[in-house]
Amino acid sequence: MKLGVFLPIGNNGWLISSTSPQFMPSFELNRDVTLKAERFGFDFALSMIKLRGFGGPSRYWDFNLESFTLMAGLAAVTTRIKLFASVAVLSIPPAIIARMAATIDSISPGRFGVNIVTGWQKAEYEQMGIWPGEQHFARRYELAEEYATVLRDLWSTGVSDHKGEFYQMTDCRVAPTPAGHISLIAAGQSNRGMKFAAEHADYNFISAGGINDVSQVAPHTQRLLAANAEAGRDCEAMLLMMVIADETDAAAMAKWDHYVAGTDTEALAWRDSQAAADVKAEAHSTVGRMVRSDRVPTNMLRLIGSYETIARQMDELADIPGLAGVMLTFDDFLIGMEQFGTRIMPLMKSRLPVTQAA
Repeated sequence: MKLGVFLPIGNNGWLISSTSPQFMPSFELNRDVTLKAERFGFDFALSMIKLRGFGGPSRYWDFNLESFTLMAGLAAVTTRIKLFASVAVLSIPPAIIARMAATIDSISPGRFGVNIVTGWQKAEYEQMGIWPGEQHFARRYELAEEYATVLRDLWSTGVSDHKGEFYQMTDCRVAPTPAGHISLIAAGQSNRGMKFAAEHADYNFISAGGINDVSQVAPHTQRLLAANAEAGRDCEAMLLMMVIADETDAAAMAKWDHYVAGTDTEALAWRDSQAAADVKAEAHSTVGRMVRSDRVPTNMLRLIGSYETIARQMDELADIPGLAGVMLTFDDFLIGMEQFGTRIMPLMKSRLPVTQAA
């Protein structure tokens, strides 16, 4: 099972709370987290792109680094781990991203990929005057398909003459082309999003909710497997999840209860008001899950417990058909990464070398 880390590129990570660990994003923090991930044998690190936060007393995600710039810096200080940057497709033309990706590939030969973000929070784009209107909600995956096509053309041949509804290329050139394959990632939760991922991406991030309930994951991997069968491709499923660990189950749960007590309801209300703008969103979609989520600091799957409990649950995840890997977040990233690498991974049968596992 592949292991990745979802880097803390925005303030306070993935807990919308005033009582969770509070921190600002910085290159130093993300460098240290990534180097820990590389030292512990993680397979990849990914940074999101967020252009406007949710506010509230915690000022949730009001402070964010830029994804490609950050990953270029991390490419220069790492040697093995694969690195993924995210692009909001409404903000940067595909030909520019193709050249940026080729440049970072030169820094980290064979270790770079791009996460395609179609955009659900219109305030990110309205503030810059580039929101295309409510029709984007219904057409965003058609736009993403053309975006991915232009990227693949430029990376594979150095030239694109793509003529579509959203992008018109005329002898568009990018050189040098990447030395190897640049992976594309999606995070489609809706059936339409998974269709896009199956047809165009190498990996698709899936989500599930609840605490310690790994049974929620399989239905989503099955939907991606069905989309893969329809597309005749093999897009791998990666699960986004959070780990909150401690010496005992009770101590770990006490942390979670403390974070829940400080839930930033103002920031959640802002998030949900933005999500509700997509009135035709599928129930499985990212915004559909937000609108239906409990009023807790995060709606992703949480593994909360002792090191032994979490190791056991990780092994249960590894046995789910169609799940290729997980991308982890933590309540405290530096402490959490150290706990995972030194206390949890040695207990995981799914990460032991074959000779030891046998």
